[in-house]
Amino acid sequence: MPGIATHTQGALARLGLGPAPAAPSTPAAKPDDDDHDQPAKPAAHGHTGEEGEGKEHGEAGEIHMTAEQITSQEIGTAAVAGGTLSRHLVVPGTVTPDADRLVRVPARVVGTVAEMRKRLGDKVQKGDVVAVLDSREVADAKSDFLTAGVQAELQKINFERQQKLISSQATAQVSFDQARATYQESQLRLDLARQKLSALGLNAAEVAAAAKRDEATPNQSSLRLFPLRAPMDGRIVERKVDVGTKVGGEGDPADVYTIADLSTVWVELAVPTTALINVAEGAKVLIGTGTDEKTLRAEGQVVFISPFLNADTRSARVIVALPNPDQTWRPGTFVTAAVAIAEETVPVRVPRTALQTVEGQLVAFVRTDEGFERRAVKVGRSDDDAFEVTEGLAAGDEIAVANTFLLKAELGKAEAGDDD
Repeated sequence: MPGIATHTQGALARLGLGPAPAAPSTPAAKPDDDDHDQPAKPAAHGHTGEEGEGKEHGEAGEIHMTAEQITSQEIGTAAVAGGTLSRHLVVPGTVTPDADRLVRVPARVVGTVAEMRKRLGDKVQKGDVVAVLDSREVADAKSDFLTAGVQAELQKINFERQQKLISSQATAQVSFDQARATYQESQLRLDLARQKLSALGLNAAEVAAAAKRDEATPNQSSLRLFPLRAPMDGRIVERKVDVGTKVGGEGDPADVYTIADLSTVWVELAVPTTALINVAEGAKVLIGTGTDEKTLRAEGQVVFISPFLNADTRSARVIVALPNPDQTWRPGTFVTAAVAIAEETVPVRVPRTALQTVEGQLVAFVRTDEGFERRAVKVGRSDDDAFEVTEGLAAGDEIAVANTFLLKAELGKAEAGDDD
């Protein structure tokens, strides 16, 4: 077929972008370097083996067939219309997690793992407690906050009392100033203790509420416990530690879990330097795997083109974002990607399967009341699975688009009979 290599056609056919390539019956014409000359003609196909009853041939180029015969032989037809020609670059790729949707749950403090609340594969939501640590560092931070809170409350009471006394001139100004300074200092200490809790990811109000609950159950103090929360929605894809493991210190594990949101994945492509100029961010990409009935297909979009080339392969890293709502695309899967590199709108577009080569000419089979008639056409631009027709067809004409090789075979038998 003109304008695309046979192996590329095969890859696109597996992705659902076009028909499988056929072996040409005549040598392909070499395309002109300028671009819009007539491409090489499609390959001819074999005969059906026997002629159906009721088929008659009138004038040259006419094939008489009933509607039942057309249906039984699965000769599909469609109205000619304009459309878009799309050219694609086919390259291999690998599915990887979206780096923006892959996070680790850090220990954050030095301590020992007291609870592991999630298993591998469990779904989590942002804010869920996934593990609990036993940490002296946390106990010290909570104690400092609770102590600072008590001191601030006492100094506030003393300061308010001194305010009343100074207003009635029952105390010296020096005593009032000292009470005010002490109160302000206690408030500063409380604020610093609250900020330390915030730096550890703890809520001051929750710490105060837990302390009140601990007063009723002193043997089950939560002062040393530090909950680790999921930083985003996703699934647990890796567990780094077990209960009793020391974490957070020098030489200790720094992470507890890895969480991934695989509702969107990346496909990393290695695009050769020679083809890189045709690839743009935002381009549509069709992704496919395999060649059997279990083949997966989906459409993604180029989101990043690396400005650097791989020193060994001289190719650029191109990243495609691929929606994965059903979790069917697994990181590590090898895929084939067809990157859209050009799109052009044409007034008359017909699929490649609609055209056959007869007596050295490209022809289409136009539907008539009696069946079909052969009509010579001229083509211009093309893409992976269609031609632009510049002469011979007009929008609205009904033509055969599937199993047209059967019509070519019928035509060949009719002409052979005329020669006899």
